[in-house]
Amino acid sequence: MEFSFVVLKILLSASIIAGISWYAGKNPSLAGFLIALPILSVLAISFSYFQYRDMEKINQFANSIVVSIPLSLLFFAPFILNRWLKWSFFPIIFSGFILLFAGYLIHSRIFKT
Repeated sequence: MEFSFVVLKILLSASIIAGISWYAGKNPSLAGFLIALPILSVLAISFSYFQYRDMEKINQFANSIVVSIPLSLLFFAPFILNRWLKWSFFPIIFSGFILLFAGYLIHSRIFKT
């Protein structure tokens, strides 16, 4: 039962991500809007609830997501700044990961993890 639930979670999550990334080639604006929706958060919260049925942990999980949202936006800053920087893909994404790591450090300080 546990293994089949994990497989279901993987297939559903992967299908959503693959579908939206495919759609980004057709309509980048709408794909960006779709990926910004909390679809994966809803799935992860639901999966966690059905697996553990612990509302205290679900509440902590949701609070962590809320705090993480503005911090995770740091990843996109180099892409926005690239209008002026004119860097290629790899320096931009590497910079995004560095800023995302900084956001994680802030998040871990807030939640003392």
